[in-house]
Amino acid sequence: MTHPHTAADLGMAGALLTIDLDAIRSNYRLVRDRAAGAACAAVVKADGYGLGAAMIAQALAAEGCTHFFVAHLAEAVALRPVVPTADIIVLHGPTPGAAPAFDANRIIPVLNSPQQVAEYSAYAATTGRVLPALLQVDSGMSRFGLTEAELDDLLAQPNALAGIELRYVMSHLACADTPAHPANAAQLACFERMRARLPGVPASLSASSGIFLGAAYHFDLVRPGAALYGIAPQNGQPNPLAPVVALHGRIMQTRQVPTGAGIGYGHTFIAQYPMRLATVAVGYADGFLRSSNGAAWFGTTRLAIIGRVSMDSIILDITDLTDPLPADALVELIGPHHDIDAAATAAGTIGYELLTNLGPRYARRIIGA
Repeated sequence: MTHPHTAADLGMAGALLTIDLDAIRSNYRLVRDRAAGAACAAVVKADGYGLGAAMIAQALAAEGCTHFFVAHLAEAVALRPVVPTADIIVLHGPTPGAAPAFDANRIIPVLNSPQQVAEYSAYAATTGRVLPALLQVDSGMSRFGLTEAELDDLLAQPNALAGIELRYVMSHLACADTPAHPANAAQLACFERMRARLPGVPASLSASSGIFLGAAYHFDLVRPGAALYGIAPQNGQPNPLAPVVALHGRIMQTRQVPTGAGIGYGHTFIAQYPMRLATVAVGYADGFLRSSNGAAWFGTTRLAIIGRVSMDSIILDITDLTDPLPADALVELIGPHHDIDAAATAAGTIGYELLTNLGPRYARRIIGA
């Protein structure tokens, strides 16, 4: 990923977010190959994890992706003109009264409850057509989907699925980012039991991390999301994915402070010796979380974040820099020295949260594709 050397790309913004579409395409190919034999979808919910669902869907459609998952119907409707022939699937399914909008926009719902199944079947009857849908079962996450008892009750009704073409039966793994967690094998066994009650229906269990658990978890369709955006799929393991984002913040001011100076809100950091500081125009309003206590980089020099993150700024310790920072310099907040997972760890969170919170105030540079 090319790094900026001046602030010219920022315009009037305080920071530059670089998004590498070639890296997203490369990550898609990697997970598709890991799940060879299964169709490979792409999850572009939350506006493509904050990076731009439309451009990401276009890039992945060029890689041959024909299935796109989002969370809400509004996301699907916005995406429909971008990928006019693709299957767009809504994970939350239809809210009451939404079935006609799914039908009119050729959007496929995931049916997560007996109530959603009943309403969608009733709507299909009014159209005289068979409508596509996915059926989610709860294999052990206790979030979305029919329980085993609910599935048995549903299938005991002769016409419960009338008017519905089940494209897939699906579930979701709770602990796939921890390969040795016993919940993975337990959920796999439960999913196998439940899908056996729907013979002939293709199956989907794995999202990003589940793909790396092995072929037993792949079934007929995999649903990578975070992996596409470069987030490590398994805790404590080397990340095989290409980095997708880099974030560089603009230095707004530098100063010298004496021993004993209080730094930032609440004076949570007190200088123990004379220090040189730099204020950077990135804060929690930009999605750089208030809990962040990591570092930035200038060249190969690590610059610790000190004091509290403010709404619009952070403070760096630049005492160790041998040369003064040039006016309007940029520092790396996310990049080759400090990737999205490292930045998230420093903030006490996960890459998913940090990535989806990167805000709209950044100048954005799109490279690749």
